Amino acid sequence: MKKNILYILLLIVFTGSAGLIILQYQNKEKKMEAIVYTMLPRKGLLAKTDEWILTQKNVALLQRKIKANPNDTKSIVALANYFILEGRATGNYQYYDMAAMKLVTAALKIDANNFEALTLKSLIYLSQHHFSDGLATALQARNIIPYNAFVQGILVDGNVEMGNYDSALNCAQKMMDIRPDMRSYARASYLREIFGDYTGAVDAMKLAIDAGAPGDEATEWSRVQLGHLYENTGDLKSAEMNYQLALNERPGYMYALAGMARLALAAKDYNKAIDFYQQATKDASSNAFMQEIANVYYLSGQKEKAAKLTKNLIDELNKNATAANSDESIGHYADKELAYAYLSAGNKEKALEHALMEYNRRPKNIDVNETLAWMYFENNEPGKALPYLQEAMKTNSKNPTLLCRAGLIFAKNGDTVKANKYLQDAVQNNPNIDETLKTAALQQIKSFVSFSK
Repeated sequence: MKKNILYILLLIVFTGSAGLIILQYQNKEKKMEAIVYTMLPRKGLLAKTDEWILTQKNVALLQRKIKANPNDTKSIVALANYFILEGRATGNYQYYDMAAMKLVTAALKIDANNFEALTLKSLIYLSQHHFSDGLATALQARNIIPYNAFVQGILVDGNVEMGNYDSALNCAQKMMDIRPDMRSYARASYLREIFGDYTGAVDAMKLAIDAGAPGDEATEWSRVQLGHLYENTGDLKSAEMNYQLALNERPGYMYALAGMARLALAAKDYNKAIDFYQQATKDASSNAFMQEIANVYYLSGQKEKAAKLTKNLIDELNKNATAANSDESIGHYADKELAYAYLSAGNKEKALEHALMEYNRRPKNIDVNETLAWMYFENNEPGKALPYLQEAMKTNSKNPTLLCRAGLIFAKNGDTVKANKYLQDAVQNNPNIDETLKTAALQQIKSFVSFSK
């Protein structure tokens, strides 16, 4: 009898708890639905462009259409697309991804098989580093319309992030077959870089730029990517030319200014580098360059400023990560970024912890494996780094940062032949990479030469 009473009481408690959870979820849903997102005012040069005037006009028109007809999925999806583009233009991904996700969720409640809404939902997931969700949603969209270049491009991105490189190549070829345009050329360039073909990557990115309209954000993004390819191959004059062209076509473009900052850093002109980075963040709401600015402060001897900025970055990334853990539909997973931020702050244990968390989400991705290998190396466990390093190098990437790290890890493991080879390959063209890493690589090469004598 007592047992029966106990079971009944437990059932009541369980039912009550479940009801409370459901009620809290419903209240959260209602609060989310009550939030009205709109375009935030732009700052500086971004606020003075014809593009911004046209964007505001089109957004206002779409908002009127949706107000008149809340089931107008075409306008809902179009407005979501504007929010996504604005996030990229200003760097304020957190706000605009949230706004766009609300809209695509509304569109999918009306029509669960809305192809355009599914593709945009996938894009938002990828933007917020919910890579497995992004890939799954893109596959769902492909099942509706298989022969679509846009969804094939999203599948390229999702498969790359999850480490499915053969699938990414297959999707890229399908994308190119359907529509050889700026998006497909840019993805072809990225894949060629991943597989160690820098010459082919440069050629494909040039085609992407030629296929776009000068001044458009996507075109100048491609031009900045071309500049970065030149940085990795040591052609800093060509890199500067492309960054300057991007700034001429799109004044104040933050990613081009960041490129100019990296070139100033390569010349050890720290004040100029800081100035370029500050210009890059002045007109945009973005934390993208916090770590880079902190690194310049550190190299220039301003260690207190570097430490403060790194702490601010860690706090911001942790806040976004908490949002991701509490809401599966949105919030930026940031463990890879946190690993490097904690490493800069000198907390190697925390750096390794976050690298492992990122690895558990996507164990086949080469960048994630490189990160984990490096964190083991920094924690003085070079033996544990080796299997992850080998996975990071499975595509034959020629990225100079990866090659430097590989050389240093092999050196710590006593494999001087491989160490010397990778270090020599990394620095042979004098690429523009992290100054501290390059110095360590050159010192290691020097030690090999001294030992051989």
